[in-house]
Amino acid sequence: MKVAIIGGGPAGLYAAILLKKQRPSADITVYERNRADDTFGFGVVFSDATLDNFEKHDLPSYRRITQEFAYWDDIAVHFRGTVHRVGGNGFCGCSRQKLLLILQERARELGVALQFEVDIDDESRFADADLVLLADGINSRFREKYVGHFQPEVDVRANKFAWMGSTRPLDAFTFIFQETEWGPFIAHAYQYEAGHSTWIFETDPQTFERAGLTGLNEQESAARMADIFGWFLDGHKLLTNRSMWRNFPMIRSKRWVKDNMVLLGDAKASAHFSIGSGTKLAMEDAIALAEAMQNAPSIKAALEVYEHGRREEVEKTQHAADVSLVWFEHVDRFWDFDPVQFAFGVMTRSKAITYDNLKLRAPDFVAEVEKSFARHVRNSGLDVETSKPIVPLFQPFRLREMEIANRAVMSPMCMYSAKEGVPTDFHLVHYGSRAIGGAGLIFTEMTCVSRDARITPGCAGLWNDEHEAAWRRIVDFVHGNSAAKICLQLGHAGRKGATKLMWDGMDRPLDEGGWDVVSASPLPYFPDSQVPRELDRASMNAVRDSFVAAAERGQRCGFDMLELHCAHGYLLASFISPLTNTRTDEYGGSLENRLRFPLEVFEALRAVWPSHKPMSVRISATDWAEGGIDGNDAVAIARAFAEAGVDLVDVSTGQTVRDAQPVYGRMFQTPFSDQVRNEARVATMCVGNITTADQANTILAAGRADLVALGRPHLVDPFFTMKAAAWYGADDAFCPPQYLPGKDQIFRNSVRDRQDLEELRIRAKPKTRAELKAEATKPLAAE
Repeated sequence: MKVAIIGGGPAGLYAAILLKKQRPSADITVYERNRADDTFGFGVVFSDATLDNFEKHDLPSYRRITQEFAYWDDIAVHFRGTVHRVGGNGFCGCSRQKLLLILQERARELGVALQFEVDIDDESRFADADLVLLADGINSRFREKYVGHFQPEVDVRANKFAWMGSTRPLDAFTFIFQETEWGPFIAHAYQYEAGHSTWIFETDPQTFERAGLTGLNEQESAARMADIFGWFLDGHKLLTNRSMWRNFPMIRSKRWVKDNMVLLGDAKASAHFSIGSGTKLAMEDAIALAEAMQNAPSIKAALEVYEHGRREEVEKTQHAADVSLVWFEHVDRFWDFDPVQFAFGVMTRSKAITYDNLKLRAPDFVAEVEKSFARHVRNSGLDVETSKPIVPLFQPFRLREMEIANRAVMSPMCMYSAKEGVPTDFHLVHYGSRAIGGAGLIFTEMTCVSRDARITPGCAGLWNDEHEAAWRRIVDFVHGNSAAKICLQLGHAGRKGATKLMWDGMDRPLDEGGWDVVSASPLPYFPDSQVPRELDRASMNAVRDSFVAAAERGQRCGFDMLELHCAHGYLLASFISPLTNTRTDEYGGSLENRLRFPLEVFEALRAVWPSHKPMSVRISATDWAEGGIDGNDAVAIARAFAEAGVDLVDVSTGQTVRDAQPVYGRMFQTPFSDQVRNEARVATMCVGNITTADQANTILAAGRADLVALGRPHLVDPFFTMKAAAWYGADDAFCPPQYLPGKDQIFRNSVRDRQDLEELRIRAKPKTRAELKAEATKPLAAE
């Protein structure tokens, strides 16, 4: 077998090593445009888990690499005159040049041919090769040559960064957040060998311009950074090596394989430097390719296995990198945070590390986080313990005069089980059991303000006395048997009305028994959906008045809170999104105009809803579609509602148009809550694939939301919150007297179960290489 590898970086060299080990008789040649000892950049970083992978696949190169590495456990966050150190992370750094020389030596040892200073721009010279690996880096000329086939998407990020080095020794992976007269600068720094450390400097484009960095050469830029970070560099120099400021390109390729050619490493996909995964991904690509080649019946089959099997892991890493880079791009959102909360946000920014995970590895740090959170709650006027506080999820929260006992919320979820709008015994059990189960706040499903406002024939309503009596029965039960507060969510289906029950075909039009539907503009949801009538002024008045009448009924029912549904493509949302509002009157065009009618409805509700009771609004913070609402629009929408008197923004996303392309994942909507909360400066509730109390604690402690709504977890477990209270020792959680023996038991058992699990995790967690190295060099105790 003949293999040609274009690119002598970590991906190409490691692939050559693994393929040669697998097929000793193979003719494998690596072609590199630079000299053997050329390298750009300074150090590379790997986690212990990555080194474990290297150890398994090529022990000789692994041993050489680990002999050269600098190890550390701590991450140090410097912010506003403070430093927080978080241990147990297991990282190691190595000179990029030494890594390449080690891989070159190992490849030669195995019989791989290495050709340097050979610039390949035409793969036809390898017509006799069975396999061609395209590992020619982030600016891959072959990816661009066959751009129509590989179909790369290149997202050039806004922040500027420059890669430099220093002689400053470091004993931790170090983040420095530095305020300057021009704006914030960030340093990502780590030691990779004795006397040498990598320094990546980053800032936003506005700060970059104000600081006068445009047009400076490498030495001038290094001098400016030395001035800014001189207090930490402590007289040590900054070193340069092609250290020009640039923008990071996030690269995703639709295809990785063309005939017998395959993209590896940065040529196919990049991951932001803030999670330190570029070289890791490159070398793990080589591992995945070698494993695919191991037993495949043909090279074509092997490449298919590689691409399909490897893509999910690469995309997961890229998603984590995306979330991380966005955090750094918007660090100014968090600049007024308490430093310990800021440091917690740094640690949990990519969702890879959560509250419980961090508490296990850095309990003292998380104890600081808990105290900081509790102090903030106390400063808001609530009497809470601050010396030994309970976790954030079980801290109280106040909206106007409504105080809730904890931050766990049962999300509004349509049950499609009402009879002509009347809530039934099903609803009484559904809401009552979740209230008894401990949630601090429960939301009704979208409750429709008129018969023709329903989504489906099974939707609940509040437009007549029978509805009012049924809802009052539910509210009275919640208040009489739990500590939960209950919020009425009012909405109008708009163009998504007159559709089938969810389990019969979500959003599909009724075959019979439908009703006329209305919207901001006459645009059907599906091509075969009913074309909605565009609301005129008289109809808008009627809709507004139906909302007001329903709110007045809700007040008589005794609801604690009122939410206006302006999301998910329903009637009011159809005015807000430019994808569903094509009007040319004063209710169309600009965002200000598109908000006019939803705000009019909200203000009418606020006028009749008691002033001591809070109101919230649910918005879609993005339409997940080109030309639609995005996160910046969501901030403007939230600000407009806040000025009108909203107390909480319930941040959801999407469901506006059928061709939307949402990006799902754990806590996938939380970044929008984060943006709205910390830019619009309004309280938010997040929702969306949040499934555990651990995730909720992470979100709250990092300041990404004030309340956490959980939907599906509450569907399968009405006592989700009570179980979480037992797990975290929130023993003042309310429980009706009938259930107290059960509460006592689960609280007793949870103490033991938590201790057992933590001990198991500690025993199962291998020692980091830094810990092992420290033990190996520790002097023996005197006998």
